[in-house]
Amino acid sequence: MKKFTIYLAGDGLPHMKKQDIFLIFIILVIAACAYCAHYYIAPPEGNYVEVKVDGVIEGTYSLSEDQEIVINGGTNVLKIEDGKAKMIEADCPDQLCVHQKEISAAHESIICLPNKVVVQTVTGNESGIDAMTN
Repeated sequence: MKKFTIYLAGDGLPHMKKQDIFLIFIILVIAACAYCAHYYIAPPEGNYVEVKVDGVIEGTYSLSEDQEIVINGGTNVLKIEDGKAKMIEADCPDQLCVHQKEISAAHESIICLPNKVVVQTVTGNESGIDAMTN
């Protein structure tokens, strides 16, 4: 016959040592710090989407306005809704751009290689200058 032992709240766990409890506490603190860092250092939301066809900017559209944009004469259709952009139609055979996730954070992109379409989120404070030299 097995003997059952009931531990009350004040008894603690007999098989855990102080070092074990300290290690668990340190792991929880590190996990909480990592979560807070991810939450507060997340990439900023993009304000606009920039649509390029064959490397040339075809248009820049606000993410705050719900709309559907026909791109490249109808080869692709981009839908902006609730601050996110998603490719909803494309006439390319693989449909990879249609299956990509919605974009909203700065510098995320949707790419359709067969139609040479790139949709990228940008923030309003970006300038067109890459670098300056004297």
